[in-house]
Amino acid sequence: MYPKDELVKLQSAKNKIDTIYAITKRHGGITNALKDIEGQPAILMLLVAISEQFSKLAKKQSLILTNFNQEDIKGLISVRNYIAHDYDGINLSIIEDDLRENMPKVLETINQILENENLI
Repeated sequence: MYPKDELVKLQSAKNKIDTIYAITKRHGGITNALKDIEGQPAILMLLVAISEQFSKLAKKQSLILTNFNQEDIKGLISVRNYIAHDYDGINLSIIEDDLRENMPKVLETINQILENENLI
């Protein structure tokens, strides 16, 4: 069993990932959502918020992170820095690849943890 505050951070990240997928579905896919004047900034800010949750867990050296591929976590935190410090220079194809390749694995791990903790 993990500390409640850490599970809350995971639930928050899950909600934000679910919101990203809702946005992409509404726009007919990730590519279209990232080209949209409202979809793109919404997705980017949600990615920043997701990575903030994982950064907080990393700073606490949370054992919950041992469930995740460490490269995925490092990538999430890097995306946050990339968005925050070079917003106008963002290569959207990198964001798109991350949403297609890494985010589903992260979400699956979050769901497994929350299921094991009887939170979903």
